[in-house]
Amino acid sequence: MTPSSVNAELLARIEGKLQADLRPVRPRPAAGVLAAALVAIVAAVALWGARTLGFYGWRKMDAGAAAAIFAALFATVAVLSIACVSAKIPGARRTAHPAVLLGAACVLMAAIFAATFPDHRTDGFVRQGWPCLRAGLMWAAPAALAAWLALRRGFAVDGRAAGVAIGGLAGLAGLVMLELHCPNFRLAHIAVWHTAAAPIAAAVGFGLGWRRTR
Repeated sequence: MTPSSVNAELLARIEGKLQADLRPVRPRPAAGVLAAALVAIVAAVALWGARTLGFYGWRKMDAGAAAAIFAALFATVAVLSIACVSAKIPGARRTAHPAVLLGAACVLMAAIFAATFPDHRTDGFVRQGWPCLRAGLMWAAPAALAAWLALRRGFAVDGRAAGVAIGGLAGLAGLVMLELHCPNFRLAHIAVWHTAAAPIAAAVGFGLGWRRTR
């Protein structure tokens, strides 16, 4: 059927039905605003969790260690927040895959932990570590939900990358909470059990994104 053979009255009825449900769309916040909101979500969840469980780590940590650790955590959270926003904007420029950014963040934090905490003892490694990992993942869950709600109006062309970004950011919320809460300053404990919250949460996000993509 050629365009000239289409009934004009039929086209008018179709156009009328399409326009009947049209409503103005509220503009999405700017990318910088969304990234700042994600950073605020991470901070709020981490503080909420530490207040619930206790600020034992923060009270025990000296000023130099606290400055180095939380400055690095802020930087990594900011980078992952930007990656989350980019992952939900089709055609947005991406400097690196979220998995690469998260891996670099984990390596950076492990290096800072190694330079900050000289206690290399490993007795009670699993017994003391499992509760921290469980707590970190438990508090990553509300951070992931809040981040998803903040970004729900976006669209992820690569659902797996978006899942890694949001999951990794949520895992960093759990890591920040553990640094505020946990007074166990053994290097192996912090480098493994605290840091593991981020890649595990990212793996869960990858799985959810992969399932949605399929």
